[in-house]
Amino acid sequence: MRCFDDIRAFPGDVGLYYHRLGDGAAPELHNPDLPLIAASVIKVPIMVAAFRDMASGALDPGEIVEIRPEMKKPSCGALTYMHDGLKATVMDLITLMIILSDNTATNIMIDRLTCDRVNLAMAQLGIPGICLRRRLFEPELSARGIQNTVTARGVGTLLERMAVGTLLGRADDDRMLQILLNQRLNGKLPFFLHSEGIRCAHKTGEDDGITHDAGIVYAERPFVLVMLSNNVDVPAYERLMQDTAKALAFQP
Repeated sequence: MRCFDDIRAFPGDVGLYYHRLGDGAAPELHNPDLPLIAASVIKVPIMVAAFRDMASGALDPGEIVEIRPEMKKPSCGALTYMHDGLKATVMDLITLMIILSDNTATNIMIDRLTCDRVNLAMAQLGIPGICLRRRLFEPELSARGIQNTVTARGVGTLLERMAVGTLLGRADDDRMLQILLNQRLNGKLPFFLHSEGIRCAHKTGEDDGITHDAGIVYAERPFVLVMLSNNVDVPAYERLMQDTAKALAFQP
């Protein structure tokens, strides 16, 4: 398809994973194993590790966390703008981390889980190419090149297994999918889809020269689509994301 040719020709570092659910054909790939700075897409593996620990009893979803001033991080989310001393449950934090990409909630969850436990969860689940190395908004580490990274194959594999219920099991996978379906940041893959009644369970990510979206599109023939990018013209690549999701959702 032309959209795949456009992705392959796009200037910058881009990764693609596309696969129709239940389709025996091989996935459509481009740079599937290229490590890319993860931005907020790393929040999906963090959610998976949290659900895994909740299932084992190592993490209590109802645990109350008080949001203190020193916890608050800028930009995405809601908690930074709420009053000091606000109390939220662990499940609240996981939900905010995904649907509003809340960075304060994310760092609290990283502290609860640790980078090692998230990476161990990915390894034990057989998810390749995902590495959580630090909390968000740590400029000194970032300046030293210490970055959280993902690959298109890794994120695509994770989402595909979640979609078919073989990641953590049908019940937990469905709970995570529902959180992803409640995503509030819908300007990329779902841009042309919501008005057509097509649902998308997805997670975005962005930073300077970086824009990602990765999700499950519940078109008539559902599919996983992961479009990752570093060092790109962000508005141009986001338009390509919108057009690609639309073309794939309505192809015969």
